[in-house]
Amino acid sequence: MTVKQAPPVTLVIFGATGDLTRRLLVPAIINLTRSGLVGNSLSILGIGIEEGDDESLRRRLDEFLIHLTPGVEEETEKDEAWDSVRSRIFYLSGDFTQDNIFDNIAARLGADENAAFYLAVPPAFFGPIVEKLADHGLMRETETRFRRVAIEKPFGTDLASAQALNARILERVAEAQVYRLDHFLGKETVQNLMTARFANMMIEALWNNNYIDHVQITAAEVVDVGSRGKFYDATGALRDMVPNHLFQLLAMIAMEPPNSFDAEAIRNEKSKVLKALRIYTEEEAKLYAVRGTYGAGTLNGVNVPAYQDTKDIKPASRTETFVALKLLVDTWRWAGVPFYLRTGKAMTARDTEIVITFRKVPFAQFRETEVTRKLPPNRLVIQVQPDEGMSMEISIKSPGPMVDIEPVSLDFRYADKFDIGKTTGYESLIYDLFIGDQTLFQRADGIEAGWAAVQPFLDAWSKDPTAPEKYDPGSMGPAGADSLIERDGRRWHKIGFRLTNR
Repeated sequence: MTVKQAPPVTLVIFGATGDLTRRLLVPAIINLTRSGLVGNSLSILGIGIEEGDDESLRRRLDEFLIHLTPGVEEETEKDEAWDSVRSRIFYLSGDFTQDNIFDNIAARLGADENAAFYLAVPPAFFGPIVEKLADHGLMRETETRFRRVAIEKPFGTDLASAQALNARILERVAEAQVYRLDHFLGKETVQNLMTARFANMMIEALWNNNYIDHVQITAAEVVDVGSRGKFYDATGALRDMVPNHLFQLLAMIAMEPPNSFDAEAIRNEKSKVLKALRIYTEEEAKLYAVRGTYGAGTLNGVNVPAYQDTKDIKPASRTETFVALKLLVDTWRWAGVPFYLRTGKAMTARDTEIVITFRKVPFAQFRETEVTRKLPPNRLVIQVQPDEGMSMEISIKSPGPMVDIEPVSLDFRYADKFDIGKTTGYESLIYDLFIGDQTLFQRADGIEAGWAAVQPFLDAWSKDPTAPEKYDPGSMGPAGADSLIERDGRRWHKIGFRLTNR
């Protein structure tokens, strides 16, 4: 199937001198250029508060890209795709809160040019920038031009702020113009979830509470908070990861088959899942959640200070660096199937995965045989990062006269079958922004439904004077997380699973 090239467009990046632009957005655009998905009709207009001109921004990006691949600096610098993109990068310096910069953007774009505005800025600027864009007519669409705005997370800090931000933005622009990003949805494995489910009858037929015992979703990070103390202390693991990244993975797993692969049909089904998440009372929230904070220790041979001793962290901080939740999706398909979520920093490995554990088979047929190993349940492990792929764990008989059950895995790694190169995960998101496909982007009702499910935990913790439970750097998290799942007779999947090690 031939994929069409993106239409002519100017990508206007607010925050063009920041880390997100140089580390993820520009490399993704270079990859899209190499693949032919964007052509010479793409222009990039960077907006930043720092003084500078077109060439100053290009030089900043030069310096960063050269060091992306140590040892091959010369090859990287002379890359034709980068040379092509570089010549079409421009820069305007100005204050996002003032009218002057928006007048200059309007003058640069002209009357008939397609434009996508990317807000790579702190969340405090989301509402004001969208309002300024609308005030200056920059979001006005015609039959011959489109105007879109892409907004990075976090989209709100609780239910009330998310509702207020949605209302503020949608008062000025249409929902069809708003592209709320979650970069997890750009991962190949995540995008493949729908295909794996709906293109394989043997999987979809088992995808319900008759056959599935429980679901685990993990996003573990090996890095500590580091230099991001000021941001993280005001955010925490729950706000940072759960209502966006983890809930998007949950929605992809739990959604009903859409009546088409149209963007709105898919987003309708995902929103239904998030709206079906059981809203706990504050007492239930205390029972079904564990929060933790890493202490001082050694991680990969490096001494790590305790979270409270990190720069810009308040000494009496009760902000969590780890959270584990037990959630329920109140639908016919998922009634009684718990979803266990966990995420944390300074853990034993970088590992984002989804583990589907199926119910155990009846054991009666083996009672007359000498089974020397307990029959384990089947599991489907979906590895999102860093080793993208899937593994189905089944049981077989090992050779010999005894009926000895042995678990084995059927593994698939994307890197073994496809050349996925060094992608950032933003390629498909940026391309879809340009072609107007909102499938991988969040809608206002889905955002608010996610925050509604999280709010009881925030409320319960705000009234709880106790500090989060301590855990050691390089561990799988606090002991309370193990207790959360073990009291249901289950165990966490070991962090650090790698298809390459199987």
